[in-house]
Amino acid sequence: MSVHQIRKHAVLPPIICRSDKEFLESMQRYIITETERLGCSEEGPADEYYIIYRNVFDKVIEHVTAYKSILTSIKKEYDAFIETIKKGRRTTFCLHGKLKGLAAEPTALVYHRKRTIQLEAKLKIIESNSLKIQSQIDQIKQCRAEYDTKEVKYCTFSKDPSKPIPGDQSIAEELMEDDPRRAKEAEIMLHYMERFNELISLGEYEKAACYAANSPRRILRNIGTMNTFKAVGKIRGKPLPLLLFFEALFITSHAFQCPVDAALTLEGIKCGLSEKRLDLVINWVTQERLTFSEEAGDVICDYGEQDTYNKAKCLALAQIIYSECGLHKKAILCLCKQGQTHRVMEYIQQLKDFTTDDLLQLLISCPQVELIQCLTKELNEKQPSLSFGLAILHLFSVDMKKVGIKLLQEINKGGIDAVESLMINDSFCSIEKWQEVANICSQSGFDKLSNDIVSILRSQAAVTEISEEDDAVNLMEHVFW
Repeated sequence: MSVHQIRKHAVLPPIICRSDKEFLESMQRYIITETERLGCSEEGPADEYYIIYRNVFDKVIEHVTAYKSILTSIKKEYDAFIETIKKGRRTTFCLHGKLKGLAAEPTALVYHRKRTIQLEAKLKIIESNSLKIQSQIDQIKQCRAEYDTKEVKYCTFSKDPSKPIPGDQSIAEELMEDDPRRAKEAEIMLHYMERFNELISLGEYEKAACYAANSPRRILRNIGTMNTFKAVGKIRGKPLPLLLFFEALFITSHAFQCPVDAALTLEGIKCGLSEKRLDLVINWVTQERLTFSEEAGDVICDYGEQDTYNKAKCLALAQIIYSECGLHKKAILCLCKQGQTHRVMEYIQQLKDFTTDDLLQLLISCPQVELIQCLTKELNEKQPSLSFGLAILHLFSVDMKKVGIKLLQEINKGGIDAVESLMINDSFCSIEKWQEVANICSQSGFDKLSNDIVSILRSQAAVTEISEEDDAVNLMEHVFW
C-alpha cells in the first residue's frame, strides 16, 4: 500500500481511559474553582494564574508517570524563566528609584552650594567677632599684669622685716586674710555689682546684660541675675530685657571657656521660644557652649507641636540634645518623625541594648510604612530587626488595627509577589500567626487581602489545608519543595 493510499484513511482520536478522563475533569474543576475563589479576571495579572497552573502541572506530572522526567525538566525551565522575569522586574524598579535620586542631585547640589556661601559669610562674621574679643582679652591681661607688678612692689617694701617668716598654718591663714590682692579683688567685685545695679536702675538693660555676662569670676552669670531681668518684664517697643541677658550670656560662653549650666540653658531656651525667636535657639544649640538636659529637648519638641511650620527644625534640634544626653530612644523617635528612616536604621545598629520591645514601642509612637519595611527586611545580609507579622499583630493588640491594615494594604499594592516575599522571608512568624492576620483582615472587610494571605499559605503548603495542629510549624518549612 502506497503512502498516498495510507493518507486517505481517517486517523481515529486516541481513546482516553476512564481514570485519565476523571483526572482531567478534576483538574479542570480545580482551575475553575481556584480562579473564581481568587477573583482572577481574564484580563487580570498572570501571577495568580501562574500559582494555579503551577500546582496543576505538579499534579499532572505525578499522574503521568511515563513522562514524569521530561515534564519535570520542562517545568523547571519554565520556573527558571519566570523567576528571571521577576528578578528583571525588581531590578527595573530599583534602577528607576536610583534614576529619580540621580535626577534630584543637581537641585541638592545647588542648595548645598548656597548653604556653603551662607556658612562662609557667617564664619567671617564669627572670626571678626573672635578677633575683637581676643583683643579685649589681651588688653585685660596686660592691665592685670601691670597691676600685679605694682602690687608686688608695694608688698615688698611695706613688709615689716621684724615679722617672722611664714611657715605654719595659722600664720598663713592670717596672711591670707591680710593679703592686699584679695582685698582689692573683693573691692573690684563689689564695685562691679554696684555698677550693674546702677545700670538696671537707669533702664540700661542691654548694657547691664553685657556687663553681667562679662562679670569677673562669673559672679553675675547665675539664676539670681536672671531673676533680676525677669522682674523687669516687658517694655513696649523694646527687646525683652531677659532675652538680652541670655543673648549676652550664651555669646560670651566661648570666651569664658565654661559652658552655661543646665538650669540657665533651659531657662534661656524657654525665653527664646516664648519670644518666638527660634533662630536664636538654633544658634545657641548648634554654636554655643551649653549644658543640655532632657527637659530642654522636651521643651523644643513641645514648641514644634504648636508651631507646625517649624516642626522639622525643632525635631532636629531636640534630636541633637537627646543624643548629647544619651537619650537614644527619644533621639531615634525625633529622626522617625522627620522621616529619616535610613539614619534611624544606622542609629539602631550602633546600639547594642535596643530590644524588640523598644522597636515595637517605636512603631506605636511613629507607625510609618517605610520604617516598618526597613525594620522587617534584611540589611547587609543580616536578619531583619523585627518580624513583620508579629509587628502587625502587636499593632492589632494595642487598638491600632487601622494602622496595621494600612500597612498591609501598602504592602499589597506591590502585588501578591510582594506579600509572598514578605511572608517567606519572615522566619519569626508561624503559620498560625499569619492565619490570625488573615482572619482579622477578613473580619475588617478586607477580603482580597485576606484571600491573598491564605492563598500564599496554601500554595507554600502544596495546596493543602493548614491543620490547626500545626501551630508550631514555621512558614519557612514549606518554601523549599
